[in-house]
Amino acid sequence: MTSEIGPVQWRALAAAMIGWTLDAMDVMLYAFALTAIRTEFALDAAGAGALASVTLLASAFGGTLFGWIADRAGRTRALVWSILVYSVFTALTATSSSVAELVLWRTLVGIGLGGEWSAGSVLVAETWPAKHRGKAMGLMQSGFAIGYLLAAGLAALVLPRFGWRALFLLGVAPALFAAWVRVSVPEPELWTTRRPRAPLRELLAPALLRRALIAFGVAASVLFAYWGIFTWVPAYLATPIEKGGAGLGIVRSAAWIVPVQLGAFLGYTTFGLLADRFGRRPTFLVFVFGAAAITPLYALLGHDNAVLFLAGPLFGYFGHGYFSVFGAMLAELFPSSVRATAQGLCYNAGRGVSALAPLSVGALADAYGLGMALAGASLFFVLGGILMLFLPETRGEVLR
Repeated sequence: MTSEIGPVQWRALAAAMIGWTLDAMDVMLYAFALTAIRTEFALDAAGAGALASVTLLASAFGGTLFGWIADRAGRTRALVWSILVYSVFTALTATSSSVAELVLWRTLVGIGLGGEWSAGSVLVAETWPAKHRGKAMGLMQSGFAIGYLLAAGLAALVLPRFGWRALFLLGVAPALFAAWVRVSVPEPELWTTRRPRAPLRELLAPALLRRALIAFGVAASVLFAYWGIFTWVPAYLATPIEKGGAGLGIVRSAAWIVPVQLGAFLGYTTFGLLADRFGRRPTFLVFVFGAAAITPLYALLGHDNAVLFLAGPLFGYFGHGYFSVFGAMLAELFPSSVRATAQGLCYNAGRGVSALAPLSVGALADAYGLGMALAGASLFFVLGGILMLFLPETRGEVLR
């Protein structure tokens, strides 16, 4: 890209991006296994959504915890430990013989899932120069689309033949990747030269506290919309039309995920380019308002295959791309001494609030059908856009 970008920057980005890809794969395995798990454990939609909510709630704790660890023990170490946590406990989900065991393993998975983003995003933000930070974060976030596609492919290959337990066993694969990260990716110079103690009291200073609260509100709003909608998209596509779904069945629904996630990949990557050119805030507003507009169309007219085909990439593009703002913007809002802690807290406390989304959408789906429930959840994109107006523009901010 420029002489400022060398092997160190690319290895840091690769570590965070691949870690996020495998994070997404592990968490989305549950979404694709949802129908089979509901059948085996006789769960209604609200109960199945509650299991997803447990993982998200735990990820809020995990993200905050690993942000704190990253400020003290190092960004790379925290990334490695988080990957090990979510991969091992995803595999152990396959041993569940009761709902209580499912809750236990999905809770522990969530701790690692939340931690990976907190550590990986700060690692990239502190390694890449300001003028390319948005692009780097966009590439990192695009790993989620790749992980989603991996989960869809594995679901199509494994679920019909071997069942949902075999699918979760494959989730242990990221543990192997953690070894490469540990030996190949150094800590950012910004962290090693300062060794901050991350006093939490710094976050209570009025200026930082205000930023933290608004950033939390933005994250909570769009994450509520995202997890409320996309946790249920595979089930929506597979659910019969008379029950408010698209009527595609399990195998065909996995194929229809592809155009959505191709759009998501483009959304993540182009968001970074646009944010570095035009600013974090205006780019974010275009994406979340676009998501609010396209989601009802996709959810209410999804029984028409032409709509699914044409709207799917736009649904993925606007429904995912805005995530690329958080890694860059949150890093630019806070000083190095509390950066990972603040970033992990704001984003993952928002993810904790969003833990109510799969449960809420599931309950609405029981009453009104999945299509109506997904359309209603899209209103939270609008709320996130309004709250973003109260944060400063941070494009070009040099980290300190």
